[in-house]
Amino acid sequence: MDRLDNTIRPYAWGSTTAIPRLLGVEPTGEPQAEMWMGAHPGAPSRTARGPLTELIEAAPERELGAETVAKFGPRLPFLLKILAAGAPLSLQVHPDLAQAKEGYEEEERRGVPIDAPHRNYKDANHKPELICALTEFDGLCGFRAPAEAGDLLAALEIDSLKPYVDLLHAHPEDAALREVLTAVLSADREQMATTVTEATAACTRLGGTHAPYAEIAHHYPGDSGVIAAMLLNHVRLQPGEALFLGAGVPHAYLNGLGVEIMANSDNVLRCGLTPKHVDVPELLRIVRFEASDPGVLRPEASPDGEEVYETPIDEFRLSRYVLPQGTAAHELTLRTPQILLCTAGSVQAGGHALTPGQSVFVPAGEKAEVSGTGTVFRATVVA
Repeated sequence: MDRLDNTIRPYAWGSTTAIPRLLGVEPTGEPQAEMWMGAHPGAPSRTARGPLTELIEAAPERELGAETVAKFGPRLPFLLKILAAGAPLSLQVHPDLAQAKEGYEEEERRGVPIDAPHRNYKDANHKPELICALTEFDGLCGFRAPAEAGDLLAALEIDSLKPYVDLLHAHPEDAALREVLTAVLSADREQMATTVTEATAACTRLGGTHAPYAEIAHHYPGDSGVIAAMLLNHVRLQPGEALFLGAGVPHAYLNGLGVEIMANSDNVLRCGLTPKHVDVPELLRIVRFEASDPGVLRPEASPDGEEVYETPIDEFRLSRYVLPQGTAAHELTLRTPQILLCTAGSVQAGGHALTPGQSVFVPAGEKAEVSGTGTVFRATVVA
């Protein structure tokens, strides 16, 4: 079992205080957006034996187990993070596995450099993800019913939005959402910036269900993504609640601290709330134009105390143990690799004492148990 030394990514949208508060250290004044735990080549976790990427490359079956290697290849299939949003992230979608393979091969064929700012597919993998709130956590997830989105826009009483309102009230569901999102993202930038400015003032005046969009516009003034965001469900997670984000579902994280786990991929297509490249035709090919409930997940408890966040994919499995004072040690040994992350209290994992924000990597088959008083998240795979 290896204690992990993890990199904190300083993205501009990160909170300056949330991760330092979790770790019990003084803030630096700089944004601290994500702490990465795993073997992603961009920022692999470090151990006393060396970088986790090198350990896995040197002996994949020993570290990951034969079943994991047979199913996913000689790499850790997931990336675990602590995510701290102090400002909204970009509005985005992820491709499914077939779309990712097709898109990656096409850009490779055309010779698009892997680091080109207009490149959409950095790898051939899909990127389903799960976010579990550690504090109240605000996000956008999936399309509202078109009529509901139309009512939300109509309440702003802005002439330039009336064509969108009419479309949302008149068309079949998928056509309405497709036509309006296409129109918003393809609109003249100057005209849309004026519309967004008017919408921001109206959202501020109305408050209530409009308030989140005024806050989004504060961070992204004039961005067409503000109007696109109003087509989506706003959801506020309470600590312990989670969202699963599958392929084609538009989403954005707005504010809060959470544990995030995802398939090991960098494939993102953006819809707005970003200065980065937005490939509208490719985006429209990937988005699933269907209204849906955000589907807030609450963990399913098992007799041994493990609380599992059920998802329909195999690259990751996230669960947690909430350990009251005086409970016996929990046996966690598996035939698959694990990362154990403490988020509250003080716990023992093998011979390692963990406090909030600290984590360990457990190779496949390695004896593992946790004890103490606190909360431990367990990340592994379904092999």
